[in-house]
Amino acid sequence: MPPLSSTIASAFEDVNQLILENLRSDVSLVEDIGQYIIDAGGKRLRPRLCLLTAAALGKITTAHNAFATVIEFLHTATLLHDDVVDVSSLRRGRATANAAFGNAPSVLVGDFIYSRAFQLLVSINDMRVLSDIANTTNRIAEGEVLQLVRAGDANTSEAQYYEVIKAKTAALFGAACYGSALLSGASEQTCIHMRSFGLNLGIAFQIVDDLLDYQGDANTMGKNVGDDLAEGKPTLPLIYALEHLPPHDAKVVRQALENKDTTDILAIIELISSSGAISYCEQQANHFQQQAEQSIQILPDSEAKQTLLTLCSQAVKRAA
Repeated sequence: MPPLSSTIASAFEDVNQLILENLRSDVSLVEDIGQYIIDAGGKRLRPRLCLLTAAALGKITTAHNAFATVIEFLHTATLLHDDVVDVSSLRRGRATANAAFGNAPSVLVGDFIYSRAFQLLVSINDMRVLSDIANTTNRIAEGEVLQLVRAGDANTSEAQYYEVIKAKTAALFGAACYGSALLSGASEQTCIHMRSFGLNLGIAFQIVDDLLDYQGDANTMGKNVGDDLAEGKPTLPLIYALEHLPPHDAKVVRQALENKDTTDILAIIELISSSGAISYCEQQANHFQQQAEQSIQILPDSEAKQTLLTLCSQAVKRAA
């Protein structure tokens, strides 16, 4: 993650303060889990996109700060729910909230954060932004359900994979940039270009995230190696390997995916590597990175624009 652009540093601190203020509750468990999540850190990538979009299009307002907080809350709520569904035990290098507090508290606090996000949205008082976030939240939920339905399905196609990640991951990236552009009073064409930037960056980001599941280690990733396989997620590395490995090797990978079996994870990683999947996924991530970069060529040159381009590059370089 590049250092904070000087154009958003102050606003970024304002957003962090808004996050803290809006996680306050009379119910102590809400604050406990909220503080636990904040203490875990995180890149705050999506709020950065909101603020950088605003800076690239003129100036950052209090509405942009509130919107950036909304986006971070939506992301946080989905993580709380995801970790329960996926039975995850590690995120950002520490125990997940559900592992630390239990499933029921995590789901309910996720609901609280969702509702607080929409309270903040109402305070922005822009029906266009409210409508887009409502639609985006619905699409994210559909993507999560679709991913659940396809768990363990070794016949998942590449097109079906993209259908899932566009909904569950890239849609929020796109909404962050689009909503911020709307609040800046940008033209319809510019707003569309900013959504395209976010969508393509989100796709590239998720491809690399899925690739790291078979490349990294728990210390560098902040999550367990092979988690996606344990959850039966047919991600791009597995899809490509299944299509390009010799039949006997493909059968090994297929059975591991269908049975959600990580017993021989090192052997699976080796098969994925030998199939050419690593290189292919990197190529695909680079493709979507370039699409994202092309989308913002309409913006005037500025420090904010350059930082957006740097974010794109670093999102892909995580796999290098």
